Amino acid sequence: MPLNLQVTQEFSKLELLAKQVVEGFITGLHKSPLHGFSVEFAEHRIYNNGESIKHIDWKLYARTEKLFIKRYEEETNLRCQIVIDRSSSMYYPENKGFEDMDNLNKIAFSVYSAACIIRLLKSQRDAVGLSIFSDKVDVHTPAKSSTVHHKKLYTELENLLKPEDNLKSTSAAKSLHEIAESIHRRSLVIIFSDMMDDSDNEELFSALQHLRHNNHEIVLFHIVDKAKELDFDFENRPYRFVDSESGEEIKVHPNEIKEAYLKSIGDYYTELKVRCGQYKIDFVDADINEGFKQVLLPYLLKRERMF
Repeated sequence: MPLNLQVTQEFSKLELLAKQVVEGFITGLHKSPLHGFSVEFAEHRIYNNGESIKHIDWKLYARTEKLFIKRYEEETNLRCQIVIDRSSSMYYPENKGFEDMDNLNKIAFSVYSAACIIRLLKSQRDAVGLSIFSDKVDVHTPAKSSTVHHKKLYTELENLLKPEDNLKSTSAAKSLHEIAESIHRRSLVIIFSDMMDDSDNEELFSALQHLRHNNHEIVLFHIVDKAKELDFDFENRPYRFVDSESGEEIKVHPNEIKEAYLKSIGDYYTELKVRCGQYKIDFVDADINEGFKQVLLPYLLKRERMF
């Protein structure tokens, strides 16, 4: 199914700045941990005999009669890695499609959000890569900024809009550990996932911590159908619930299990949000019923105001 790239145009005029220092490869918008002689003054250091006198601060010498070199903070381009969960639970709900921008399922919501971020980064000349996982890392492209590379990313996103025949489970913990080791340090990592993992919670939280330990800045868009998955808003009549990843079925009246379900999902959601706060991960509630623009645009505008 072709990707409607027209919806990404309004995002090209926004900026996505890194909160922390990044390590890039060409001059750009973001603070680098490396010092050069460009852009913005950072500090002075003592002049060493034999060095070039080009960057001596002569005004400071006039006041102190000591030689100091000006050091500057170089601005640089960031590397952004977009990570998308493609497990079968991300294709929920089946009654939502891939074309109506106000009625997208979870995977389409993630795809169009990612496409808008790619468009934004392209306008900044920043490098962007894409990782797609289910029970393993299915696609991993390093961050680049070429036009050919962007076309490849859009093709991979289009492929995600094709409904899957085979059920795919989630191994977010294993996949995120692998991604953490394979991307350039001090990258901006943007994850789109419902975080419904087969592994236990501690393994998942360990994977998120691994990303932070490698000095990556992390943004987690927690993709959910809030009404159904968090609020369990179903009429009290018989339903056949099907596990979208295992295919297991259960027939039940929602009221019989609602209290236990809300406690279980509520406890997990709260712990996930708290852990993200502890690890300094940006946690973004992404309810697909709001529409991707109504979630993504306010977040990006908030970041612009912060930096």
